Amino acid sequence: MKGILFFILFVGCSLPGLSQNARTAVEAMHFIKLGNTLRMVDRPQQAIDLLLRALPAVQSKDPYMEAVAYENLGYAYSEQENTQDAVRYYQKALILYQKLNYGASEAAMQQLIGETSGKDLYAGIDIGSSGVKLAIFRTKFENGFYEKDIKLKPTAPNVTLISGTAQSFQAGRDIMKVYMDSIRRYNIPAERTYIAFSSGVNETFNKTPDRKKKLYDQLANLVTSGTYSNATLFIDTTMTAAREAELFMVGAIPRKFWLSSSCIDVGSGNTKGGYFDANRRFRPISFPYGTKSLANLIDNNRSLDINAYKQEAQRVIKAVSDTMVNVEFNTASPGLHQRKTVALGGGIAWAVAAYLHPDKADKTAVPLTAGDVERFARLALTDYQSLIHPDLTNLTDPVVRQKAETDMNNVQSQFNEKQIIAGALLLDSIFRAYSNTSIPKRFVFIRDSDISWVTGKFLESLNRDYDRAIARGAQ
Repeated sequence: MKGILFFILFVGCSLPGLSQNARTAVEAMHFIKLGNTLRMVDRPQQAIDLLLRALPAVQSKDPYMEAVAYENLGYAYSEQENTQDAVRYYQKALILYQKLNYGASEAAMQQLIGETSGKDLYAGIDIGSSGVKLAIFRTKFENGFYEKDIKLKPTAPNVTLISGTAQSFQAGRDIMKVYMDSIRRYNIPAERTYIAFSSGVNETFNKTPDRKKKLYDQLANLVTSGTYSNATLFIDTTMTAAREAELFMVGAIPRKFWLSSSCIDVGSGNTKGGYFDANRRFRPISFPYGTKSLANLIDNNRSLDINAYKQEAQRVIKAVSDTMVNVEFNTASPGLHQRKTVALGGGIAWAVAAYLHPDKADKTAVPLTAGDVERFARLALTDYQSLIHPDLTNLTDPVVRQKAETDMNNVQSQFNEKQIIAGALLLDSIFRAYSNTSIPKRFVFIRDSDISWVTGKFLESLNRDYDRAIARGAQ
């Protein structure tokens, strides 16, 4: 605080003319630069004052510096949560960048206008092994991660599409129709809508292509009819575990942190993850087991009582850990050793956060430790009822308490006791594999990670557009 006060006093003493408008273009550039610095030390109003005084010297004379001043005014007003003025100045900057043919700057302004004005809703439909899921949301950067502002995310009915039965396909089609109607009600255009078969569905139905085509045909006409009949909207049937992991990483971790982060998503049917190397190439890892598929492996006939299941679960998980998890970490993916931050996704990580940290139900990123996961696994094996009924006495904030209760209810509707045990032991084995690496790790559960692949799809396209614009020499 003393440093900031000294800086402000220094600025005031060294620039006595700051109460006047800039007299030259050079002085205007000085004001614009200093205004941006003041924003960085949390002085947005002083920044606004300086930027407004810079404008007369560059308006209609230097369109680039005029656009930069407008852009920085938009930032400053946004920091004051003055959405109307922030959007107004972003639009002024956009018009000038368009005239200057500065493609990257134009794209950035369009993104900022959409984010600030709240008109940047995305829609994603995940056609997964156990049902069809919808999310309508927008994304914003908060506290080092991408936060999802969810407008609609209905609880997905449990429909086992991978059974391949006519009844399951019809149920999936009925749900899909409702979800497509929701997307149209929100007026979300095709270019902001992404629909995909999950990797679990693809891995299963690639063995029976006739069934995959039948499911696709039943759903595709719902996608291409109505509003999107002449658009480019389609169902992506090429998703792999590696691709899902890459999109999760892109949609959860800002690009500037890619080289210091990795990701692990323990899904229902499989586990996938990976990291970006120095050339920004994604290096995927995957295991063919997730929370529910592992539970099925442990008790394929669903005949074991809970005590016998616990013993068998520990035996099976040890085998999976020895033959897959540890091999991947120790030999196949050395880059996992070098990444400090691990972004966690998937239902079992969500369960750990919900049951052990209900006080963080309103947080996008929830830190988890190896101790948390070890405790979760121990309680799953020894005191399941205590695990799923944590003490909420200290949750005095009604909003947080409601979110915590909703999370726990949703976890219990998604996973039974045997699945929780399987997922807990698998996650514990992954944490132990990470702990064997030389660099200490920070594990962070990313809330709503199940829709990060939607965010990732659009951010990936945006990043590509920026890269192309910069490669062309545009600004």
